[in-house]
Amino acid sequence: MSDAPVAPESPQNLLAQMERMLAALNADLVQLDAELQPAAPRPEEQREDGAFNPEAARP
Repeated sequence: MSDAPVAPESPQNLLAQMERMLAALNADLVQLDAELQPAAPRPEEQREDGAFNPEAARP
């Protein structure tokens, strides 16, 4: 390795890098959220009178 000191990046470069990382993270989270959303209500989740009622299937 070189003994030369490493110059710190400018705050603008660090900010731009952080913004890119946050944008990539946000895109990943949006995709994950879409994958985890149920395509249709599960059978045990029934609707009564058009309103969601998760307790309907419970004894």
